[in-house]
Amino acid sequence: MQQGRPLDRVGAFCDRFGLRMPVLMAPMASACPPALAVAVANAGGMGGCGCMVTQPQGIAEWIANFRAGSNGAVQLNLWIPDPPPRRDAAHEAEVRRFLGGFGPEVPVEAAEVRMPDFAAQCAAMLAARPVAISSVMGLYPPEFVAQMKAQGIAWMATVTTVAEALAAEAAGADVIVAQGAEAGGHRGAFEAAEAERQAVGLFALVPAVADAVRLPIVAAGSIADGRTAAAALLLGASAVQLGTALLRSPEAAIHPAWAAALEGLRPEDTMLSRAFSGRAGRGVATAYARAAASPDAPAPAPYPVQRGLTAPMRRAGAESNNVERMQAWAGQAARLARVEPAGDIVTRVWSEAQALLSAA
Repeated sequence: MQQGRPLDRVGAFCDRFGLRMPVLMAPMASACPPALAVAVANAGGMGGCGCMVTQPQGIAEWIANFRAGSNGAVQLNLWIPDPPPRRDAAHEAEVRRFLGGFGPEVPVEAAEVRMPDFAAQCAAMLAARPVAISSVMGLYPPEFVAQMKAQGIAWMATVTTVAEALAAEAAGADVIVAQGAEAGGHRGAFEAAEAERQAVGLFALVPAVADAVRLPIVAAGSIADGRTAAAALLLGASAVQLGTALLRSPEAAIHPAWAAALEGLRPEDTMLSRAFSGRAGRGVATAYARAAASPDAPAPAPYPVQRGLTAPMRRAGAESNNVERMQAWAGQAARLARVEPAGDIVTRVWSEAQALLSAA
């Protein structure tokens, strides 16, 4: 159970990780250039890199580029691999035909997706020696947890339910990242089939997790200004993690059509969908995402097959500046994202939160 005043918890968390503010950059695999992490770390927060699709050499190159610009704190992140997908050639053919209505014809071989070697990625993260390594979609194997601890690297385990938080604590996690259903991008649910059914909102999840575990909590999911950050800290978090709030910064360097779609985006204009990767993720409710949710559309193929099948459409959408065919991840508080340098964003959010907490 988390006890004490919010600013006391914040102080302990910042001291532990060498931060000047309790603000972490979400390790977004589709939007984590070193420049963005450098800007957040140099402002006093923690940078981040989502390494899901990055080869081991790419992890080494990313951390070298980060350290060329900052000596601040950084986390690296990996998905825990899913079991091999169950393949269905007839169903995949249906998905290809459906996708052909939104982009170029999808070749059969697009479904043959080879992800980087997980063990080699883990070794590369250890060699990079970040302050923290985080996980989504499950728990790291015990031998890797032991290696992290031997090197003094903290394990930040992303969870979406209280049961997952308890499992992470029992497995040796040092910090719990509580991801609410409002969050943009992929849901971190341990069981893929439960991602939508167990879509718990952040402000229900944080106090429930705080009452259940003894570990520090990082609140993630539509934290985008001082109000949302202060509320999460009052509810039991020791720090907050920003994702969508940083996407319109110049350092994020996302596609202009994606960035433009975030401006003024209402919460109800985002949706959870498996249509891009086969795993549930929240993004802009584009024409493709809405069509894929219709009763007559074929169900998405499993991850990562669906990711491969949608690649031609996503590329064509980017090349034609058409967000309706792009994977435009967005949290429910996207309208609060500003066109502003990333360092200014995290500084502003923490300054506003401090003022609110001091007045509480």
